[in-house]
Amino acid sequence: MSLTYKSSGVDVKAGYESVKLMKKSVMKTFSKNVISDLGGFGGLFAIDKDKYEEPVLVSGTDGVGTKLKIAFMMDKHDTIGEDCVAMCANDILCQGAKPLFFLDYIATGKLKPTVVSDIVEGVANGCLKCGASLIGGETAEMPGFYSDGEYDVAGFCVGIVDKKNIINGFDIEAGDVIIGLPSSGLHSNGFSLVRKVLFDVNKTDINKRFDNLETTIGEEILKPTRIYYEPVFKLIEKFNIKGISHITGGGFYENIPRMLPENCMANINTRVIDTPPIFDIIRELGDIELDEMYRTFNMGVGMVMAVPSNEVEEIIDYLKEINEKVYLLGEVVNGKDGVKLCHK
Repeated sequence: MSLTYKSSGVDVKAGYESVKLMKKSVMKTFSKNVISDLGGFGGLFAIDKDKYEEPVLVSGTDGVGTKLKIAFMMDKHDTIGEDCVAMCANDILCQGAKPLFFLDYIATGKLKPTVVSDIVEGVANGCLKCGASLIGGETAEMPGFYSDGEYDVAGFCVGIVDKKNIINGFDIEAGDVIIGLPSSGLHSNGFSLVRKVLFDVNKTDINKRFDNLETTIGEEILKPTRIYYEPVFKLIEKFNIKGISHITGGGFYENIPRMLPENCMANINTRVIDTPPIFDIIRELGDIELDEMYRTFNMGVGMVMAVPSNEVEEIIDYLKEINEKVYLLGEVVNGKDGVKLCHK
């Protein structure tokens, strides 16, 4: 009996079936700028050059981390792709970039067309929320590399901003105000600690219901990462947004200083944050210090911005008009300590 690619563990027909199933979701994301079809060797995207004086492309790439393990445990795969888009699109938004297009990469031990289709449906939903077109991707079947039922997901996003409108934090100064927008929950960071606390140490049932949660613990921690394109880009167009920080891995302590110039630091009052119950559950079950929580998680704030003090009242009023909750977190001061959190 002669060997075939299929007998070695790679089913090419399953790949074709995956493309067929995902095509409807992908095509929903196409804008008039997409000039290629699904399945080509490269995705083609035309830039509206007349809209920009000096167009600058801004790119970002990321994955979902060990949050994927929760998707495996629950056998639920239709939101994890949205996480991937969010992690990339939110990052480039910090430079003031409007997302243009997205590419995904899915690798698995054995390709299951319905699972891949669910993942890509999530990617497409994320792209629709940030205005990006899903113009390409890769699905790799790698037998012997991934355990049965497991996969990895990564993404790559490209956006555009006029050079004069790049947000880099260079003009942030003492007296500027720090505001924050709420997160949808854990987002996609800190899951190695989450899994250790919930499932290794406390042996929590994935379907357990806690009194202060509206869903099971599994459904709560699998909530997709919020995509901030709509409120943040509206603010960028209307106000002087000096700096933006996406609160991801490293929490407040690592990410807020990334938007600040060397001579500035941020004083943050954490008491104003309406922290979702999931963070309290993890902290209590893991006996985790509060500073460690803010060093690891977003604690209910997924996006932070530095704005001029003379515009902050108008910005807050505008956010309320569009039904967007906002936290007045603190202020920028002179210093080199990055960020100081006040919990009392």
